[in-house]
Amino acid sequence: MSKRNTQQRRHQILAVVTENGEASVEELARRFETSEVTIRKDLTAMENHGLLLRRHGGAIPVPRELVIEEAPSEVKRAIGRAAAALIPDHHRIVIDYGRTTAAMIPELNHKRGLVVMTNSLHVANALRELENEPTLLMTGGTWDPHFEAFQGRVAEQVLRGYDFDRAFIGADGIDLDRGTCTFNEQIGLSRVMADVAREVVVLAESSKVGRRIPNLELPWESVSTLVTDAGLDDATAAAIESLGVKLICAEVSAYT
Repeated sequence: MSKRNTQQRRHQILAVVTENGEASVEELARRFETSEVTIRKDLTAMENHGLLLRRHGGAIPVPRELVIEEAPSEVKRAIGRAAAALIPDHHRIVIDYGRTTAAMIPELNHKRGLVVMTNSLHVANALRELENEPTLLMTGGTWDPHFEAFQGRVAEQVLRGYDFDRAFIGADGIDLDRGTCTFNEQIGLSRVMADVAREVVVLAESSKVGRRIPNLELPWESVSTLVTDAGLDDATAAAIESLGVKLICAEVSAYT
């Protein structure tokens, strides 16, 4: 097959994965009338170029949280400010990996006596730069290079030895019927974070609300508060509040 045809097929594979949220090797081989060996080579090459992620016999899109940003967007900063405003001095909190959760770290600069646990190296490094550096705890566990975070049973066991006032957790999607969802198949750690915290705060941009992804992370009954931005429409906001979830819509300059 020519190089041009290979490029065309890979472009179409990316479109299928992006549209559906996932695709199996078997499905792609059938759709493009080629062998599974060829599809696996395509997926490996595309992953090496940062176009998608390989997952259990198929592929998923690259999560937005992994897209490299020179600085958090204004939306993320606004959500981070609103989430950080919930944290008083001497609070014990746990922060999950993610660019949106990391955006709240600069807002903690003048808070005193915090105890913070995280599974994210990025979050940990940001915390160490604060003027009032909190007591920092790391989960440890199995390092996941795709998400730059620790995962797995060891991390879960460490978490279960603590209790926290609040857990701050991101989301790749917000399913109005089910709860928060994610591309990451290792969802156990986020659920343990929710279990060991008195209140669970989810941080997610309004563009992720209504975005259905196969992996359910936290059911609505586990979520206390959703912090999002002012791009959320009134009907959707009312639907979320009807689930018993406190909704905080941060004002963003882009909407004013």
